[in-house]
Amino acid sequence: MINLVPIEKVEIHVLVDNATDSLSTIPKHAESEFAYLERNGMQELSGDCLCCACHGFSLLITATRGGQRHTVLFDAGPEEYAFERNSTRLGVDLGAVESIVLSHGHWDHSGGMLKALDLIRGRNGGRTIPYFAHPGMFRSRARRVPNGAMSPMKDVPGIQALTARGAEVNCTREPLVLIDNMFFLSGEIPRVTPFERGLPGHFQKTEAGEWAPDPWLIDERFLMVNVAGKGLVVFTACSHAGLVNVLTHARNISSGDPLYAVVGGFHLAGPNEKIIPETVQAVQEFKLSTIAAGHCTGWRAVRAFADAVGESVLDPSVVGKRYTF
Repeated sequence: MINLVPIEKVEIHVLVDNATDSLSTIPKHAESEFAYLERNGMQELSGDCLCCACHGFSLLITATRGGQRHTVLFDAGPEEYAFERNSTRLGVDLGAVESIVLSHGHWDHSGGMLKALDLIRGRNGGRTIPYFAHPGMFRSRARRVPNGAMSPMKDVPGIQALTARGAEVNCTREPLVLIDNMFFLSGEIPRVTPFERGLPGHFQKTEAGEWAPDPWLIDERFLMVNVAGKGLVVFTACSHAGLVNVLTHARNISSGDPLYAVVGGFHLAGPNEKIIPETVQAVQEFKLSTIAAGHCTGWRAVRAFADAVGESVLDPSVVGKRYTF
């Protein structure tokens, strides 16, 4: 069981996501990109003010308790341009970032990381930043394409490159409680469901330099906070472990606090579309108040969740959107 101190509020700003949508109506706990920009002084709506959507994910998460405010960057999107453009257009305070967490070793979550470190340290007086990673994240990855060939993925920034840019790299497989016990970073997520089988067709390079099947992506981890009076808010970037496995583990290691919300990508697109019905049915058992589905979830899964739990619960994550719980 974890000792996670309840916080009064968590604010989540979506810096990178696959989609943009400031026109759809949203619940009171969320704020659209347009509304946020207008509230922060935008004089004229134009493309020069807006974020870009792209295949990737990044969240800026700020937890508040009493007079304490702590901010964590959870992933940094696929490349430098998107991260810099979006964080700059939104005017977010990157200098407040106290720690960085990389959810797993894929390019669409790490490609903007070195630029993120530069921007953060350029605003915090050059202080180094604790950086939390799993040792398995640094292996080369690939996917098998239909003709049987391997399509390599760009490697995540290595420890040497991260350190040179001011990261204090902490590589561990174990769970951690971070920053005044206000954030929980999971260890390796147990795979317990019968229908979730990871990412089919995914491979990693062994120490011998050969490609080996790697559907489970054991290096994936989730982040979590406990909001007083509401419950646990889980941040899962891709859910390669399986969304139900993620939520089950979060519930099992808590001290009886209910799950309140899940934010992130659920990877129910592509080969995992076939498990959408089982996933949607199983997730309903957690009685979540908010399902903020984004990134790799896929439109078919978003539609299925909306049909099952209603629009009051399903609240799609899009770039520039801001949630407050």
